[in-house]
Amino acid sequence: MKITAQQSYAYTDLPRLMGLMTGDEKHGPAATSTMDALWVLYGRVLRVGPGRMGDPGRDRFLLSKGHGPMAYYAVLAAKGFVPVEWLPGFGLYDSPLGHHPDRVLVPGAEIGSGSLGHGLPIAVGTALGLRAQGLDEPHVWVLIGDAELDEGSNHEAIAYAGPAGLEHLHTVVIDNSSASHARPGGIAARFEAAGWSAATVDGRDHEALYDAFTAPHPGRPRVVVAQVEPKSA
Repeated sequence: MKITAQQSYAYTDLPRLMGLMTGDEKHGPAATSTMDALWVLYGRVLRVGPGRMGDPGRDRFLLSKGHGPMAYYAVLAAKGFVPVEWLPGFGLYDSPLGHHPDRVLVPGAEIGSGSLGHGLPIAVGTALGLRAQGLDEPHVWVLIGDAELDEGSNHEAIAYAGPAGLEHLHTVVIDNSSASHARPGGIAARFEAAGWSAATVDGRDHEALYDAFTAPHPGRPRVVVAQVEPKSA
């Protein structure tokens, strides 16, 4: 089946869209681990769209797990942010779709990402900045990998956001068992200890993801730990 820019896309089209991206350094497991969470967010939760990229009232989505962006690019293409025709050029010298997303080149990308440990601190700063401007409508979403929690910058962000009451801040942790350091009680317990609202769900179950993403959490930031198959599986 030929994929064209005119057709509408379903979740089942994502593997085909991702299959258009070839070449080295694809980081396939890192990409596919995020596929379901991204689809639910962009299809049912985020208040964003190709026509709202400059709207101050839009939600902000920050991909911190940026070293495997194929699923992200596929979702952006499916939702009309970028042309499907860009996908086969993934990673080429003259392509806007690099191995790490570039916010200057990729429509819809809020940050340049890929360095582990940066996305959550940036999301905290974004939520603080929006609050300082009196912008109460936008929510800030950041998707991180469980291995990023090995980075101290994330622990500082977690410790700050809870007491600061950043209730418009949402973190999605993709847990594919790639973190180096264990945490007593699991990942969610680390956030809960810092005053976050937390849930752990099956990262392939779209209804469970949606329910966790939309659960109320007044006065507290929210984290959803999406468990997927281990990276080595």
